[in-house]
Formats: sequence, C-alpha cells, structure tokens
Amino acid sequence: MANASGLYTATLPTVRRRFTPSTGIYRSGFWFSEGVSKRIMCSSTVEGADKLSSSESRVPRLVSRGCKLVGCGSAVPGLQISNDDLSKIVDTNDEWISVRTGIRNRRVLSGKDSLTSLAAEAAKKALEMAEVDPDDVDLVLMCTSTPEDLFGSAPQIQKKLGCKNNPLAYDITAACSGFVLGLVSAACYIRGGGFKNVLVIGADALSRYVDWTDRGSCILFGDGAGAVLVQACDCEDDGLFAFDLHSDGEGQRHLRATIMQNEVDHVLGTNGSAVGFPPKNSSYSCIQMNGKEVFRFAVRVVPQSIEYALEKAGLTSSNIDWLLLHQRIIDAVATRLEVPSERVLSNLANYGNTSAASIPLALDEAVRSGKVQASHTIAAAGFGAGLTWGSAIFRWG
Repeated sequence: MANASGLYTATLPTVRRRFTPSTGIYRSGFWFSEGVSKRIMCSSTVEGADKLSSSESRVPRLVSRGCKLVGCGSAVPGLQISNDDLSKIVDTNDEWISVRTGIRNRRVLSGKDSLTSLAAEAAKKALEMAEVDPDDVDLVLMCTSTPEDLFGSAPQIQKKLGCKNNPLAYDITAACSGFVLGLVSAACYIRGGGFKNVLVIGADALSRYVDWTDRGSCILFGDGAGAVLVQACDCEDDGLFAFDLHSDGEGQRHLRATIMQNEVDHVLGTNGSAVGFPPKNSSYSCIQMNGKEVFRFAVRVVPQSIEYALEKAGLTSSNIDWLLLHQRIIDAVATRLEVPSERVLSNLANYGNTSAASIPLALDEAVRSGKVQASHTIAAAGFGAGLTWGSAIFRWG
C-alpha cells in the first residue's frame, strides 16, 4: 500500500512499463473505452516481471482498483431555531418561510460548540459504521467554507480522531458543492494514489456569516456536519459511477461573502514609507445573495449536470433509487428528471441549507433510518457560491 504521500519507495532493477488503461478523465467525469458494463477498468503490465525474484517482484504496481462508500455519520448543534424564533427578530412568519423554502427549523452553533468538534463527531460515527480504526485512515478531506482557522481545520479533526500515523488532512473550499468535490477527490486518491481509506467530511457554520436582519437570507441557513468513509475495493465493486463538475466566476456577484477592510485604522498607524501600509485588518462580509438569480441558475444547471453524469454512467433517471439534493430546488429538479417525490431524500425542513454538510447529513439520516440500503444507487448534486456546481452518481455500500 502507498504511504500518506501516495509515493512508493521500493527499489528494483529498472524495467520498462507498458500501461494499457481502459479508463480516463474527460473534462468532468470518467470515460470508458470499453463501455459501461465494467465502469472502472485499469490494467498494467511490467515487462520481464516474471523473471524477477520473489523479493524483487513485490514492488507495488498499478492494479485494478475501485472505491465505495462504506460508512457515514453526522452531527448538528444543540440549539434549534424555529421560524417562529426568527419572526421575533425580523419581519417574517412561519407560513411565509415554510411555503417559500420548505424550511421550518435550523441548528445554529452557540456557546462552546465548535465546527471542528461537530466534524470530528461525524467522522467518528462514519469510522464506527465502517469498522475502520482511525490509524487506518490515509487521508482526511474537510469540505468547508467556514473553517475555524484561516489555514484550515482538517488537521485539527485528524488530531481529534487520534490518528497516530499522521495522515494528510486538508480543507476543500467550494461552498455547497464542497462535498461532491471531496467525494470525487477521494476517488482520485484511491484510484490513482493507492490510498485505502479516505474520510470525506462536509461541515459548515454559515450562521457566523449571516446577516440576521436580512430576512431574505437569514431564513435559509443552518449549521451541521456530515461524513462518509470512502474505501478502496476491487474494480468490479466500484461504487462511484460518474461525476460532473463545473464553476462559473461570472455568477459570483449573485452569491458571495467577500473580504473587506475594517474601518478603524491599523493600530500601528503608518510608518510614512508607503501609502496604505501597514494594511488595515480584514474580515469577511456577511453572505450577500440574490436569491432569485441563484434559484434561476440552479434550476437550469443542476438537472443538466445530473443528466450528464447519468449519461457518463450509462444510466437513466429511472435507474436511480434516490435523488439527493442540498437545497430548495428539489421539487423543480425532481420534476425535470421525472423522479417521483417518494424517491427524493431531503431533510431541508429540519436543518435548512447547511452548505457542504447538506448531502452527507441527509445521507446519514437516510441510511440510519433504513431508507437507503446497500446497493442503492444515488444521484447527488450540490451548487452554490463561486458559482460552483457538481453531481455524482454513486452506490451506497
């Protein structure tokens, strides 16, 4: 198996390798030169390998490898804020919010709660379900846009899990699309880097960046964390069938939380050597969103992305068991894809938009309730700030 860097250090006489892969990457998904009946097929040969001694032939080589989702977990803050609670601080009411968004409650970090602790709790539950020891984790991917450290929160989660082998841990910032990007990244590490167990965590605390006087945005967001363990498996058992990922910086003006300089001058003043130096301290603004434009964008691109991913997987919407989206366009997308409501997974009413946590949080609840069972096929999609959007077709278990 590879070490944490994915590199091998074994030495052997130089031999010429001939790779004959039948899979590749094309733009935003896998393509398959031999059809979709065997979705991931990789092979390699080492000329002269049969002539090497037994000790020399133990060098790791590219082998057929797939990945599958084998464990999940979630965690949410204890503080629940209802629509009635919000009506006491902004001009709104339960009916206005629930009819327009489908949301009735959301969870918000408070007191001694921390996003890192929620993420670690979700990860521990995923490891327990998968029956994998923390020391066997090769990589921790923390998908978040609200880290509790400027330089990332993933290493702190690794610490809380007690991983003694110091596996690589880093953050992925892609807002509501973060978990889908993390899932695809995990597959790439497993298929191309020799990793065996990758934790993918989606966690966000958007409540810290919400303007609670803006009734158009404060009603939408909540905090939470969800995690899955993605594990290497034989090629024929591969569980990530296809994906489709995109971004468009032109749409950033419709959904953003940009950096801004504080009004108070820097405590050190100026040294007179340069205008504007030292710079003022900076912070991020509250979330600024044009809800109508974001909704219009999502209704157009999300179903299209799912259809692209299904096509790459050689499937149709009738082949999926569940549709899993993270936000309020669920009904519109389900109608476009002709997926009946009873095959749609959603916990939006109880948690609101939890950004990167939305998909793994809903997945965990569905698995633990018995809705999602082993071998079920799921089409999941996330979209949001950036603007970014993406979808993945995968099998549970």
